Amino acid sequence: MISMTGITKAFHKGDVNEVLALRDVTLHIKDGDFITIIGSNGAGKSTFLNAVAGSFPLDAGSIRLGDDDVTGWPEYRRASLIGRVFQDPLLGTCSGATIEQNLAMALKRGQRRGLGLGVKAADRAFFREKLAMLGLGLEDRLKTSTGLLSGGQRQALTMLMATLVRPRLLLLDEHTAALDPKTGGMVLDLTAEIVQSQHLSALMVTHNMAQAISLGNRLIMFHRGEIVLDIAGEEKRNLKVEDLLRRFSELRGEAGVSDRMLLC
Repeated sequence: MISMTGITKAFHKGDVNEVLALRDVTLHIKDGDFITIIGSNGAGKSTFLNAVAGSFPLDAGSIRLGDDDVTGWPEYRRASLIGRVFQDPLLGTCSGATIEQNLAMALKRGQRRGLGLGVKAADRAFFREKLAMLGLGLEDRLKTSTGLLSGGQRQALTMLMATLVRPRLLLLDEHTAALDPKTGGMVLDLTAEIVQSQHLSALMVTHNMAQAISLGNRLIMFHRGEIVLDIAGEEKRNLKVEDLLRRFSELRGEAGVSDRMLLC
């Protein structure tokens, strides 16, 4: 079980620009939950993922990943338990390193690192096997600099790196938004396959309501720093975009909410 309890975060406290970004947010994640997260810009979606990742200290609340209370852990320490894929394909890999060097670093996540060969023969065989699963031909390009890959190839590689050592939680922050539709669809298919095959617990922020409905077993909606909808099971499987828009309007008491208003 992964638990975020009473998470509260304000930015620019005491200033005229003070913003309460997260308001007493509580979310309990069961093992294997794949949760999609939607909401308008500024609703708190990415801020919530950053809070879980440890990008800033909380004003209130706690975060537990299994038996570990990580509330006071810095971001680099939480990274041993959390895999993450960002919106920008350039953020998940080291451009100046080769594909095999990037994978070697990912393989060492959570371990002590000493002096020795960065990439061993046994590692290369393992990397080729994993890369072949992507279907992009990268298994034959281990020595290629990651900076020479396309955005889609880098994002697929980042997905592999984030899950090479099974994380307790996978965070996906609009990880296909910067890709063209075809490439984005490929990365989404890869995401679903990896999450399902490894039975991962995952949080995925998206602005695409159709994606949010079709992927995962649970959907939550943020609005003004709060979770206003939490839908799972049969109810989620029967959802349509129009249903979400209507529910959003009803819960917030705001008439005439449109897809554009919700997702812009």
